[in-house]
Amino acid sequence: MSLGRLEKVELRDVWKTEAQDFTPWLAKEDNLALLGNTIGLDLELEAVEKNVGAFRADILCKDTATNAWVLVENQVERTDHTHLGQLLTYAAGLNTVTIVWIAKRFTDEHRAALDWLNEVTGDDINFFGIEIELWRIGESAIAPKFNMVSKPNEWTKGKGGTSAVVSSEKELSPTRKLQLEFWQLFREYMEDNSSIMRPQKPNPCHWMNFSIGTSKAFPAALLNMQSGLISISLQINKGEDRFAIFNLLKQDKVAIEEEMGAALDWEEKPENKCSYVFLRNPQLDPKKKNDWPMQHQWLLENLETFHAVFSSRIRDMDTGDWQPDDDGE
Repeated sequence: MSLGRLEKVELRDVWKTEAQDFTPWLAKEDNLALLGNTIGLDLELEAVEKNVGAFRADILCKDTATNAWVLVENQVERTDHTHLGQLLTYAAGLNTVTIVWIAKRFTDEHRAALDWLNEVTGDDINFFGIEIELWRIGESAIAPKFNMVSKPNEWTKGKGGTSAVVSSEKELSPTRKLQLEFWQLFREYMEDNSSIMRPQKPNPCHWMNFSIGTSKAFPAALLNMQSGLISISLQINKGEDRFAIFNLLKQDKVAIEEEMGAALDWEEKPENKCSYVFLRNPQLDPKKKNDWPMQHQWLLENLETFHAVFSSRIRDMDTGDWQPDDDGE
């Protein structure tokens, strides 16, 4: 068998400038997805060349699972002090943010600076250092490759969302210990079953959030230990389009519930910050540990169905198609 040889391609041969060539390339959906897969986040583009204080950030995104900001700064050369200073300015201007610094090569001092920042900053600010390479075999298409050289402490690829270390289990109540164990085993189940859904880092709480590829809404797996109930919710985030998204989905209720294979609970909650669509299963009691494998299977199957049913509907939706009734409902 004859095998080809990998050949490295110079970045400047493909991207002459950062602003006019590399940034527009990275801002495309497929390329952001490639970056997101490297750092374990689902990214949705918000803006290109976004003003943050006195500087302009190359790319501003949302992590669709948490709705938190993700800021990307690009260099097609070696890292320099100017860009490091800009990153610190961005971190000061955005309270909760993940900052991704992409460059051809990281100097040892700049890699060490990111490692130090991840040590000393709070859990709401995370720094990634990513080196980018271009490769090809013979006359094949050129392929990009992202290499992570610095990441937040305790960060595991595909588990994102937080760099915080879970509190010592000795400090947790019995309910929180049970919640943490449930999510840890659920994450392992998802990894073993190669799901399209990307779990967050397990935490001792009653929810685990996921992404469907848009920051406008996200599904969450929910535990109610007191009532003995497991459910999945679609949370439609606060914002001027919240009621439009909820009501346009509800207009398609019959088709949606047919695709889900179950009736859903539709809760607009105008007095709250978010609207919800719930799938509840009162027959699954999370306190029954022997039933956890069956409960994990139910959650994963229905989370994947939520993704299939709601993702394209919300992303392709024209919220201008909804007009509220005269009474405001």
